[in-house]
Amino acid sequence: MGRYVDLHSHFLPALDDGAKDLPMSLEMVSALASLGFEVLTATPHQRANKFMPTRTDIDSAYKTVGHEVAGAFPQLQLGLAAENFWDDVFRQRLMEGGLPCYPSGKSFLFEFDPRLMPPMIEQQLFQIRLSRRLPVMAHPERYVEVQNDIGRAEVLGRTAALVVDLGALDGAHGRAEKKTARKLMESGFVHAVTSDIHTAEDQRSIAAGMAWITKRLGPGSLDRLLDENPRRILAGELP
Repeated sequence: MGRYVDLHSHFLPALDDGAKDLPMSLEMVSALASLGFEVLTATPHQRANKFMPTRTDIDSAYKTVGHEVAGAFPQLQLGLAAENFWDDVFRQRLMEGGLPCYPSGKSFLFEFDPRLMPPMIEQQLFQIRLSRRLPVMAHPERYVEVQNDIGRAEVLGRTAALVVDLGALDGAHGRAEKKTARKLMESGFVHAVTSDIHTAEDQRSIAAGMAWITKRLGPGSLDRLLDENPRRILAGELP
């Protein structure tokens, strides 16, 4: 039986750079289910001038996939959020309301340009925490400043949940990302790991990342990073 929780995935069809159509979407869901996932949270991109599917299109895709999943994979639970890019749209929604969050409304996923960390981000994350919301940082291993100074992750992790892509641990996203992801894991700075699945073929690197954690850090770490901590993050708690 599955028990793992995925906080970051792109299986909803025809919205961004993830699933292209419904059959591909269901292949991706099946791939994650076979690895022991029980809760799959769809996080379509929200990035100005690149990926900005409308609320209507997102809800329609989610409803369609949900109907198919209920019949083919009744053990699975689906959730809907977004991968929010740190841009003007994000900042406006953060201030005025309407920011796509995880189902509880207490936490949200975000990313930014890997080459350029937002200025004074630690202070901004602290202010968000004061508003009783939990920022969840996608793939910290991609950010150049973290690659150059792993200590930045320790500071960022005091106010944001850091979630590493499983595929990065296997080198799916590059050598620098692999090296940094493993350093983050071994340093204990990571709060959870995610699939960040974009195609069914990602299953191999996701599984390899899970195997690396089990071998290097022990099966208890895999349960903590894919079960216990993600559920706390969904509830708005920083593990």
